[in-house]
Formats: sequence, structure tokens, C-alpha cells
Amino acid sequence: MKTSTLKVPGATLHHEIRGSGPTLLLICGGVYDAAGYAELARRLADRYTVVTYDRRGNSRSPLDGPPEPQSIETHADDAHRVLVEAGVTADDPAYVFGNSSGAIIGLELAARHPEQVRILVAHEPPLFELLPDRDRWRGVIRDVEDAFAKEGAGAAMQALSAAFAASDGERAEDARVESERAEGDPAAEGPERIPGGAQAPQGAPDPETMEMLARLERNAEFFIGYEVPPFSRYTLDGAALRASSVRVVAAVGEKAEGEPPYRAAAAVAGLLGTRPAAFPGDHGGFGSEPEAFAARLHQVLSTT
Repeated sequence: MKTSTLKVPGATLHHEIRGSGPTLLLICGGVYDAAGYAELARRLADRYTVVTYDRRGNSRSPLDGPPEPQSIETHADDAHRVLVEAGVTADDPAYVFGNSSGAIIGLELAARHPEQVRILVAHEPPLFELLPDRDRWRGVIRDVEDAFAKEGAGAAMQALSAAFAASDGERAEDARVESERAEGDPAAEGPERIPGGAQAPQGAPDPETMEMLARLERNAEFFIGYEVPPFSRYTLDGAALRASSVRVVAAVGEKAEGEPPYRAAAAVAGLLGTRPAAFPGDHGGFGSEPEAFAARLHQVLSTT
């Protein structure tokens, strides 16, 4: 694996390249970084040149200045620059996969830089503005912002987690735990799973895992304070996406039916006149079931 850094306006991006074949960019969401895709990338590197990176403000991709509200448009331009750095051209565009807020970034990338993207798989983008209960989610985000300003990241994360729990009726407790795990709340991770959905190692974690967990914990404040509010207000340009040359596949987790990101992905498919593609696991299936997830992703990319 080759690791390097890329200077972009306002930040420096850590990125990793492994494998050979057509380029496949994996865009992460939540608090996790390139390490969250390590198992998935390892299983795809025999067929693709897999590119992963830490998004700006997270882990090993520091901002040039203090934290500030983030925009999907800026993050999409970062993804564009990472693809340029990886050698992607209009003559040989890349495959792109994004999970959660990474899927939203992928959708904006497809609209802004369609010449770079061959196929985009957008896995459970939390596009609250596409949901019938969007007004409720607007109120939730106001509560999150208020909690962050008055009490800090922990209270803000609790406000968001409670909203996800209340959205799922009889599965409320499971939804709370799974949404926190999927979006990387370190406080919610029990002994069996770690942020990104992967199985936690048995016994004492190795130094590499300890380092990753420390990074994700530090990312939590940036995520809940500077990403969640502006990202949640992003409005998808359906017309631009339909006019794009990119083949967009909205994807859902087989075990996440009824949860807000699942419903949002279905709404994206509806806007595009398609049906969502089902993937193994829940919102974090790429981490909890990497073997099956990699096989399904390759199937979608090679047959779409």
C-alpha cells in the first residue's frame, strides 16, 4: 500500500492506494477514516486500484485553520482532487463508492465532475431533505446544534442518537445502537464492534487498532459539531444528477429497512427512476460483512 498526502485549498489530505486494475475510490462518512475501509479494500485490491482517504478535518487530514462548518460541495471537490492525484482522467473514469455522508459527497461529485466517474454506488446517504418527515429532522438538527453550543459534543451526539431511536418504533433500541455505531460514536461501541462496523479484536487491541480508535474518538467532535448540521441541510440536485453521464446506483443495507438512511437511499432511486440495490448487512455492512460486501460491490460495478 502506498500512502501520501495531497495539499488542497484549506487542508492536507492523507490518502492511500493499494491493488491494481481500474480505479475505485471509497469515500467514508461519519467519524471514521481510510482505516474503516481497510478490510473491504483488501478484498477488492486484486481487481481494482483502491483509493481511500481521510476526509478533511478528520484523523490525518488536518485543516489549515480552526474547525469550521463543512460543506458537501467542498468535500466533493476534495474527492475530485484525490481522483486527479490518482491519475483518473475523462478517458479512464473511476468507480466510486460512498457510505453515509460519503455517499452524499459521491452524489455531489457525480453532479460536479461527471467526467471522472464511471459508476457511483451511493450506500445509504442520510439525505433528510428527501424524507416525508423532513420537518422533524430539521428540528432534530436544530436541537443538535443547540446542544453542541451549550453542552458540547457528547450532548449533541445524544440528541442525534435519540432522534434515530425514535424513528424506528419497535426497533428503537437497536436503531439507536446501530446508528451510533454506523456514524462512529465511540461511546456506543461495545466489546463486539468498532466504528465502521467491523468486529472488534479479541483481547488487547494491537497498537495499530489503538491508534485508529484514538483518531476516531478525536473525530467525534468535528463530526457532530461541524459536519452533521450543514451536511443534513444539503439539497440534492436531482435534475443535475439525472443529466449527468454517471450511472448512479442507490444502495441499501438488507438489515436496515425502515431506518432513515435506508429510506433516503430509496428516495434517491425514485428520483432517478431506478430501484435500490440491496447490500449485505446494515448501515455499516462494509465493515461487519466485508467479504460478502466486496463480492456484492464488484457484482454491481461489473454488471451495471
